[in-house]
Amino acid sequence: MTTARPTLDPELHELLADMPLMSQLSQEALAQVRPFSSMPVESLLEGRAIDRREVTVSAPDGTPIPLSVFSPTKTDRTSAAPCVYWMHGGGMVMGDRFSQIDIPLEWLDEFGAVVVSVDYRLAPEATGTALVDDCYQGLLWIAEHAAELGIDPARIIVAGASAGGGLAAGVTLLARDLGTPTIAAQVLIGPMLDHRNTSASSRQFSGGPGVWTREMNEFGWRCLLGDLADDEVPVYVSPALADDLSGLPTTYIDTGSAEVFRDEDTDYATRIWAAGGQAELHVWAGGFHGFDALYPQAHISATARRTRTEWLARVLHTNPAT
Repeated sequence: MTTARPTLDPELHELLADMPLMSQLSQEALAQVRPFSSMPVESLLEGRAIDRREVTVSAPDGTPIPLSVFSPTKTDRTSAAPCVYWMHGGGMVMGDRFSQIDIPLEWLDEFGAVVVSVDYRLAPEATGTALVDDCYQGLLWIAEHAAELGIDPARIIVAGASAGGGLAAGVTLLARDLGTPTIAAQVLIGPMLDHRNTSASSRQFSGGPGVWTREMNEFGWRCLLGDLADDEVPVYVSPALADDLSGLPTTYIDTGSAEVFRDEDTDYATRIWAAGGQAELHVWAGGFHGFDALYPQAHISATARRTRTEWLARVLHTNPAT
């Protein structure tokens, strides 16, 4: 019997009707969809007063990892800027550093933030901790070059959507455990946190086409984990496994009521609270996975994005530049 599902927001339901949906992913399908998993960044930069710089850092194994740095065009501003370190979505298997980049670029516009986006390696070509290690190396580079970038090292925000949200959570755990660098806040947008894929929401969105189904999620995790057994999966790869969520920076998590990740995301926020931490959680009624990135013009999407930005404004206000 099919598990009952929360209904979609009416406006999103109408918009989604025109989108081709899939039930499953395979290696063959992945090769076909990868070229369409990003959009050219030039159109987003047009008309914005932004300086762009491309740099490369080295992964622990020496692999070059590209970073894109977007900074507000220099003005007479004398204080150091906040920094948003962005990790893109794509189920761990697709996308690039320009995927969903419109989200943090709004924070560049709003707060004068420097945005740094990382082109971490993708599964299945890279597996295990390679992706989160790539992202952590980018974070270290930001902290080491804070003065050069004109950023306040006390106001580095780690953020990501979907797979990028999971990587952002993993990087934040890694930075906590290694004691460096300091992260002011983490923004986890529909994060992919749990490789076990056994929640009620995961089972609800199975057996039919969707933006991101349980079967597609299984494929993404299988590509990332390779031959790792369940008891070998590191918490930095599957952050929901972490027993200890204490000592994390203030956290923003949002998700949709009609998506695979709903339950693992709400559980992560609950466990941050239980550990004495601070988290703000929003479950958008009728939202499917990635709704605000796919259809930013929808009313619910605009509300979700505005709410996220207002939270970030409060965080940055309580952590002013020195």
